[in-house]
Amino acid sequence: MTRELTYTQIGDYLYPDLYLPETEEDTPMGKYGMLHKTYLKENKPMLYDRLLLVGKLDGHLMDIDRRASEMVEQLTKQLAQQNGVTEELKATNQMAWVQAMNNFKASAEEVVLRQLIYS
Repeated sequence: MTRELTYTQIGDYLYPDLYLPETEEDTPMGKYGMLHKTYLKENKPMLYDRLLLVGKLDGHLMDIDRRASEMVEQLTKQLAQQNGVTEELKATNQMAWVQAMNNFKASAEEVVLRQLIYS
């Protein structure tokens, strides 16, 4: 599949008419997608450039963001179940429940950052 390049003359120079494909998604990128984007830019610039040039960067980052969010949610629920943190505790001792859930979420995010975002 070869494409014929067209050029635009500006002054004495010919510039190729290169455009990135338009994305259809208007969904804003979340925390994990932005973290992965920064990681790619700083640590894997060739992969970042390749994904950007073929128009797959946004899709890749949205997929990472979605997967990371789901993984954090799932791990948080699993940790709560394993440690016996239930809705009953929430009703009787709300501060202990909030503290436990915040700890579980922080632990889950640590795992996701290590396994998915920074790999």
